[in-house]
Amino acid sequence: MSLLKALQQRLTCVEVPWSPRGDTLCRRLINEIVLGEESDLFDENVLSHFEMYLAAMDQAGADRAPLERFLDALAATGDVARSLTLAGVPDAADQFVRSTWRVIDRGEAFELAAVFAFGRESLIPAMFARVLEGEHCMPLLRDYLIRHVQLDEEVHTPLAMRMVATLCGDDPARWATARRAVLDALEARTRMWDGIVARLPDDDLAVA
Repeated sequence: MSLLKALQQRLTCVEVPWSPRGDTLCRRLINEIVLGEESDLFDENVLSHFEMYLAAMDQAGADRAPLERFLDALAATGDVARSLTLAGVPDAADQFVRSTWRVIDRGEAFELAAVFAFGRESLIPAMFARVLEGEHCMPLLRDYLIRHVQLDEEVHTPLAMRMVATLCGDDPARWATARRAVLDALEARTRMWDGIVARLPDDDLAVA
């Protein structure tokens, strides 16, 4: 969501007074994706996907304490890196968020778009489909995963890919820089999953 909102800030006007900004197609693409991610329809309720995930955590009896500490610290400080430290976020998640934040802080709009498209949206359908193969998902988590597979495969990935193509255009240097940013993002995601697996009890690994 932070990648997405950073893109929205760079590709559209979110200030007052408003004036048109940026490529008109990119404006349309990014706002369509934001609509689905930030205010999706879920069982006749309007929720962000983050809020859907929180509800699934509650249904599963998951420990939200580190997440709540992070959100409280973020509300108090507005500083992501400091909030991660104050909240004692598990290392795998901590490092993944920090890698994302480096892209947001330093990257050009086309780099953010590439990381969002290739390091997030295009991965999710296949990744979540594998999770759905088992019978271990709580109902709300299953609904959350199914919604992401459907929305990202059919809508968000094509939109995100088109946005990258528009922003990079025919510039080989932009494509090369975008490629490096995507590879870094994929490496960060691999490290996060390795960290998660390392924390799983042996019994859970046997089931997986």
